Amino acid sequence: QVRLVESGGGSVQAGRSLRLSCTASGRTFGSDAMAWFRQAPGKEREFVSAIDWSGGTIYYAESVTGRFIIDRDSADNTMTMQINSLKPADTAVYYCARSLSSVPYGDYERYRYWGQGTQMTVSS
Repeated sequence: QVRLVESGGGSVQAGRSLRLSCTASGRTFGSDAMAWFRQAPGKEREFVSAIDWSGGTIYYAESVTGRFIIDRDSADNTMTMQINSLKPADTAVYYCARSLSSVPYGDYERYRYWGQGTQMTVSS
């Protein structure tokens, strides 16, 4: 079993920056892809970014490209998301996810393990 714990959410004004973290524990394998998803109130869960085990393959949703930066330390089983130039539209619960595959897919069905989520609220 794998346990994922997110941290770093909070309330922030538009234009500011925030850093989310995800720590994995349990039966983790360094080759698994990881990802961030988010879910805004009344909306479906959407893909934000994904990264392979080495950090050499990274994907971003178009809505966050240029503002969000994903990174991971496979040795420490941690993943981070640096979020810059925050917008009110970024308000959501952000989830960390880990796949059983090494491919950083954008489909949430590909991810087996999920954290409990961390709320980020951006005010204008």
